Amino acid sequence: MIASSYLDNIGNTPLVKLQKINPYRNVDIYVKLEFFNPSGSVKDRIVRHIIEDAEANGLLEPGGTIVENTSGNTGAAVAMMAAIKGYKSILTMPDKVSLEKQNALKAFGAKIVVTPTSALPDSPDHYVNTAIRIAGETPNSFRVDQYDNKLNPEAHYLTTGPEIWEQIKGRITHFVAAGSTGGTISGTGKYLKQQNPDIKIIMPDPVGSIYYDYFKTGDIIIEGACTYHVEGVGEDHIAKAMDFSIVDDMYRFTDQDAFSMARRLANEEGIFGGGTGGANVWGALKLAATLKQPAVIVTIIPDSGVKYLSKFYNDQWMVENNFTL
Repeated sequence: MIASSYLDNIGNTPLVKLQKINPYRNVDIYVKLEFFNPSGSVKDRIVRHIIEDAEANGLLEPGGTIVENTSGNTGAAVAMMAAIKGYKSILTMPDKVSLEKQNALKAFGAKIVVTPTSALPDSPDHYVNTAIRIAGETPNSFRVDQYDNKLNPEAHYLTTGPEIWEQIKGRITHFVAAGSTGGTISGTGKYLKQQNPDIKIIMPDPVGSIYYDYFKTGDIIIEGACTYHVEGVGEDHIAKAMDFSIVDDMYRFTDQDAFSMARRLANEEGIFGGGTGGANVWGALKLAATLKQPAVIVTIIPDSGVKYLSKFYNDQWMVENNFTL
């Protein structure tokens, strides 16, 4: 296929059935490989949708600067798109973001600003607040605002959901996806439930994220929030892009659960994904263990393991951070 633009390769990612790691014969588990997107993650979908809308509505003008807070993947999508379209980009991120991700953003020509992971949501040093400040100080700038921008879940409603439904030929019974902004699970889940209201939506959430307690009890517990190692999942504040009404249940997972499953996926299935992908498959297997009737579970591998070679794919890093191999 010859594409007129690199951006034409966003979406239509493969859906693959797990062959070895799933022991439950009455349940099929499929993974959607979002690292096939041009910048290497699911975030290409939302960034293209948001930027094209900003251009159409005069919010982003030629020569402008795109500003965004990111855990790395949205930043890569922004930096890639800025390079293609001739914009500048400034990206803020917590210091737990892997060096691979940080260096990828620099390779695209972005300026990065690293902030403390420990900064609380109301701190001026929090990576979201830092992005807001930079956008306010930068002339002719546009902030993607992925956490609160309703175009985020809309992008998945328009693309990810329909792709899954068509690829699986409507046979899906459960969709599993962890969330940070909540765009993937909210938009995809909404589309799938509109096709079949019986489809159940399950969200794994890391220990240290506020979402699990908020979903289960309505309480927001920020003490110790986001102290986990896994990137791009969970949150220390409630994102407006997250639609909890779509979610039927949440599972709480640990860093060990996510990292061990990601490493198993690479070793046993040849699927080289990130920690969130590991958490999603962990959640799919936990769900499968509870199902008595035949079922078809679809989940997401949001990004590539290439982005984490210095972290949980590195045995020394695992041992130094008290994880088992």
